[in-house]
Amino acid sequence: MKISAITNVLSALAPAAFQESYDNTGLLVGNPEHECTGVLCTLDATEAVVLEAVQRNCNLVIAHHPIIFSGLKRLNGSNYIERSVITAIKNDVAIFAIHTNLDNILTGVNSKIADRLGLVDRSTLVQKSGTLMKLVTFVPQQQAAGVRSALFSAGAGKIGQYAECSFNVSGTGTYKPGEGSNPFVGSIGHLHEENEVRIEVVFPAHLQGAVVKSLLNVHPYEEVAYDVIPLSNGFSEIGSGLIGKLPDPMAEQPFLEMLKREFSLKVIRHTPLLNKPVQQVAVCGGSGTFLTRNAIQAGADVFVTADVKYHEFFDADSKLVIADIGHYESEQYTTELLYDVLQAKFPTFAILKSGVITNPVNYF
Repeated sequence: MKISAITNVLSALAPAAFQESYDNTGLLVGNPEHECTGVLCTLDATEAVVLEAVQRNCNLVIAHHPIIFSGLKRLNGSNYIERSVITAIKNDVAIFAIHTNLDNILTGVNSKIADRLGLVDRSTLVQKSGTLMKLVTFVPQQQAAGVRSALFSAGAGKIGQYAECSFNVSGTGTYKPGEGSNPFVGSIGHLHEENEVRIEVVFPAHLQGAVVKSLLNVHPYEEVAYDVIPLSNGFSEIGSGLIGKLPDPMAEQPFLEMLKREFSLKVIRHTPLLNKPVQQVAVCGGSGTFLTRNAIQAGADVFVTADVKYHEFFDADSKLVIADIGHYESEQYTTELLYDVLQAKFPTFAILKSGVITNPVNYF
């Protein structure tokens, strides 16, 4: 099996189009056409992890954090990034990163936090803009069903938990075929009227090429009339953070104790307790303080995240409890997520979880 067969599964789960503009996901080191000997899932592709991959006969490392985040100007081993890349190249180990694109799907990094806390009724805290588009086209009535089917097969027409969604209205289309044309119906030089169906479907923006191609492949007209329209609507399952509910309210102290237990924490940095029940919980793995106001607006009682700076704790403003559990700690189950996804797809292939603890933070 080629390396691309593995990485294509992850790219379909969390397309690169869902990453933030500053990010650097995808295949960072290696040739996608090489045969894959095994996969090692990890949070960070450090030199120790790459050496572990070599020892365990894995030539593909799947990491959450990109080891190459900004441009490399030299490779002389002067820092941990360069040493990791050099070690990977020397040992013919590929490195694939799936970072904010995995953060930004509802079933991604934050879902693992929600699983540990038992949250139900989950939804995206802030939907990502620019992820949806609409296709409008006009089709002869007899061919409308076939065109709709092709568009649905290409990924159009999904809204939340509903598939094959479209809007259709009948009308009359007109055209006059010119010299050299080959009209599906009508005659050259004569105005033709045709009973047509206007079809509208929404689709994820990153699928535009596939959706338009499917339309052109099945539409009977020589010249296909269609519009592709960007939407300001958010994609309900794509965006930053997650909010959900505890099945039953808890007091703040027992909630923090559960948080500490489920994430094997030595310490939780938090804002003052508010002496009220906890039921609505917002979460964001990694650095999530940019979502504090959104968590408050969504009615969260607690916001679980990491990397909170001193002055950012004041943003809670006695409206919720901010619980900083640590960056590594908040994302530690991402390795498990990657493993589970690939193991389900390739049950007989060597999919492994790294045993290296890459957390650079220690507590005394």
